[in-house]
Amino acid sequence: MKNIILSLSFLAFVVSCSSNEKKVQDADMDPNVAQDDSHYQEGASEANDETATAADPAEAGLALINGQDCRTCHHDQDQLIGPSYKDVAAKYTEADIDYLAGKIMDGGKGVWGEIPMTPHPGINLEDAKTMVKYVLSVK
Repeated sequence: MKNIILSLSFLAFVVSCSSNEKKVQDADMDPNVAQDDSHYQEGASEANDETATAADPAEAGLALINGQDCRTCHHDQDQLIGPSYKDVAAKYTEADIDYLAGKIMDGGKGVWGEIPMTPHPGINLEDAKTMVKYVLSVK
């Protein structure tokens, strides 16, 4: 019985410490940190920073890619499960941005082999286009 009570007390302590630690580390939730919501837009992902998009769409695209699971299958120069970004950039042009953005959101199969690309329905069209701009910039 003592072991059970001791275990439950320790578990409660760990849970309370971990949730408190998360609150302190998250500046957006800290009431002591001045909040500036001017960079947020309705429906925009947090990784899509307007200033980065305006200054360098490829850099903003890289930030979006790094925030997703893209690197699991794709690298800049080397083929993994899917084609390298360099190979995609060699095959497609800026005229294909809408097509490639659709492939990111809907997935696909057959263009680069039989292994299907996982769909990413949680990525909106503008973010997908920004990601494609990065991919097309890889040489």
